[in-house]
Amino acid sequence: QVQLVESGGGLVQAGDSLRLSCAVSGLTVSAYSMGWFRQAPGKDREFVAGSTWKSGTTYYRDSVKGRCTISRDNVKNMVFLQMNSLKPEDTAVYYCAGGVDARGGTMLADYWGKGTLVTVSS
Repeated sequence: QVQLVESGGGLVQAGDSLRLSCAVSGLTVSAYSMGWFRQAPGKDREFVAGSTWKSGTTYYRDSVKGRCTISRDNVKNMVFLQMNSLKPEDTAVYYCAGGVDARGGTMLADYWGKGTLVTVSS
């Protein structure tokens, strides 16, 4: 059984940083393209960042480029999203996903976590 469990969300102020973690079991992250998505209240889910399975090439939505970094630890079988200079518009539930289009071309994924809430106050 595949499980993706996110952690690290919370309430922060604008300008702060957070590191989201995704603990994965039942699949090997080094063999899957992994990604982070988010869904703000009243809005559709959107792509945030992706990492290809083979080369580890990373992709980001324009609004987070330069502020967010996706990474993975193949030994611990975990995926991370480092978020800096957070803005109120980053407020959302953040989801880790496996088996994604790492470029964010679709919202499809083979596996989803349940999400972790990030709230950024102004």
